[in-house]
Amino acid sequence: MVTTKAVGDGGEDRALAHLLRAGLRLVERNYRVAGGPRVRGGEIDLVLRDRDGTLVFVEVRTRAARSHGGAAATVSAVKQQRLVRAARHYLMRFASPPPCRFDVVAIEGEHIEWLHAAFDAS
Repeated sequence: MVTTKAVGDGGEDRALAHLLRAGLRLVERNYRVAGGPRVRGGEIDLVLRDRDGTLVFVEVRTRAARSHGGAAATVSAVKQQRLVRAARHYLMRFASPPPCRFDVVAIEGEHIEWLHAAFDAS
């Protein structure tokens, strides 16, 4: 029996390999921040550095098939807010934060779709 965690981890591995082949460099994987009493924590699947120095926060979504709108459609507004909160926490380590963007890698079966700048921090 394959667990959803195993499917997710496999998707992250495939996404990372895809992004590394495209020239990005891995900075950190599975960066987590704690939530609060009324706020759920957040996790950034992959943090990479693009060739131009941009820090890229990547959400990986894996689905067996393209049903229910596909993998990319599962990155809801609430999920985006959690990612932005985690990214802001991550950026506190920089005296002068670099340019950043939020990408999504959607994996559906064997198909990988990389959505550059899928959403912003607003």
